[in-house]
Amino acid sequence: MKLFLPLFLCLIPILPSTAASTEWQLRTGDAPLSVAELEALAGTYFRFYDDGEAFFGTEGAYAYTYAPANGGGTAWGSYRISADGGICVDFVNGAQRCDLYVRNGARLMLITAEGERYPIRN
Repeated sequence: MKLFLPLFLCLIPILPSTAASTEWQLRTGDAPLSVAELEALAGTYFRFYDDGEAFFGTEGAYAYTYAPANGGGTAWGSYRISADGGICVDFVNGAQRCDLYVRNGARLMLITAEGERYPIRN
């Protein structure tokens, strides 16, 4: 079940006011990406362990493509860097979410507002 949770990441609406006040559930060793690192995401793909893939395009474009095993398809939207260092996505279907990207040792990880952690494979 946990393997398929990234599928639903873009389907969980999170209000921007809620996300802005999120107290991220960090663990020992978590180092949030800096604003400079977040700004450098344009043109970057992140692949998750369920083979879903997040793409951060230029000028704030965003896409999450589901793995074929999970039905395929792409959720489109736009992203922005929030004041607390999270990445917030507004999807064309009206859903919104904010996540925090951290490094812990050599691993890059996505942390949801609910505290769920998803390691990034690439």
